[in-house]
Amino acid sequence: MIRRYFGTDGIRGKVGEQPITPDFMLRLGYSVGKVLSGVNTMCSERLTVLIGKDTRVSGYMLEAALEAGFFAAGIDVMLAGPIPTPGIAYLTRTLRLAAGVVISASHNPYYDNGIKFFSSHGNKLPDEIEYAIENQIAQPMACVPSEKLGKAYRLNDAAGRYIEFCKGTFPAEFNLHGLKLVVDCANGAAYQIAPHVFHELGAEVVSLGISPNGFNINDEGDSAEPNMLVATVRANHADLGIALDGDADRLKVVDATGRLYNGDELLYILLKDRIVTHGSVPGAVGTLMTNLAVEIALQRLGIKFVRAAVGDRYILEQLLERGWQLGAEGSGHILSLDRHTTGDGIVSALLVLAAIKRSGQMLAQLLSGLTLFPQTLVNVQMLPGTDWRNNFAIRKAVAQVEKALGQSGRVLIRASGTEPVLRVMVEAQQLDKASIYAHAIAGVARGECGVQLS
Repeated sequence: MIRRYFGTDGIRGKVGEQPITPDFMLRLGYSVGKVLSGVNTMCSERLTVLIGKDTRVSGYMLEAALEAGFFAAGIDVMLAGPIPTPGIAYLTRTLRLAAGVVISASHNPYYDNGIKFFSSHGNKLPDEIEYAIENQIAQPMACVPSEKLGKAYRLNDAAGRYIEFCKGTFPAEFNLHGLKLVVDCANGAAYQIAPHVFHELGAEVVSLGISPNGFNINDEGDSAEPNMLVATVRANHADLGIALDGDADRLKVVDATGRLYNGDELLYILLKDRIVTHGSVPGAVGTLMTNLAVEIALQRLGIKFVRAAVGDRYILEQLLERGWQLGAEGSGHILSLDRHTTGDGIVSALLVLAAIKRSGQMLAQLLSGLTLFPQTLVNVQMLPGTDWRNNFAIRKAVAQVEKALGQSGRVLIRASGTEPVLRVMVEAQQLDKASIYAHAIAGVARGECGVQLS
């Protein structure tokens, strides 16, 4: 089945344009409520969902519309206010609620927003539930009788509960005394949470991005472009910098030299640490975008490596299917299922810090044995209905590059799950080859399909 609204990470778009509009959010809340009621037919108590959000100004509007939709379906709503996406996953599970809702567009600018859902177990909704919600949206909207309307409640200690959870994932035998950390919250959902976690574990914390105004989320750098973090780490002679995105489910780390470590490298470091603590690791999951050098390096460590489709939900599916614990994508989504049910930037940072404490080494030393292959990614704006998969010229261009690269690189072309963009990625042992080949394929795609570079 083809999803009309749901992408790889919920529903996302520009505020004021379908589907990120008040009327759609009203219908969405109602539809989710109806589907939840149908799934929980054996539950005699009124169902409750938890809603959290990041700091975008549009969050107030979307929250109110979703609330009204849930009320009309007879569902109670518990409001957590600004809180990281993984915080909602944790609270939904621990409070035994029917579902969790996050109003956020993650690393996108303030004028975008989106909706993510978690099941009662703290996982992303399964495909069949998303399909059921989309089918319900297409049906006429109604309203339960007045005596069955939902009500709203405020969860006043949401931040405190989540802070304690995060701290509890750090080994009890360690602390962060003696470490100076710069923590960039990107003026997002973790602004009043992340600095407290690291400080209460003993670190000296220099905070960035903790003054949200509704418009500056992800402004001047976050986990995607942590330029301000690099400069602040150097200026304050800090040991490490921690970069979170707007909803704090992604992580990147900067060392004292200003060197940035992405999700691929952090996964390798965490897996090496697991070998120390567990003796062996059966396997790990990356994505189609994971650097080829990681796969090769893990093979040398005796760790089986599997690639999933891009998106943390697909990493999770593979981990659960195989009974493994660790997976990640280069963008900084890191899943450690013995710590949390979903990707969590703060928890992932604590895992990295635990590896540093346990080994007595810094990140550059822990990364010995891995040198990433250069990757070049070119985004090509797609026109609606473009059939790039079956285009002969594009397939021929890809085949020629793959033949030239042999075993020393690879080509990956995929459509973005969150925006109308074709992503052309070439990986090679030499940067110039990766760049030349990626732009060559992108040029063919742009000319052949009538699309232009984004």
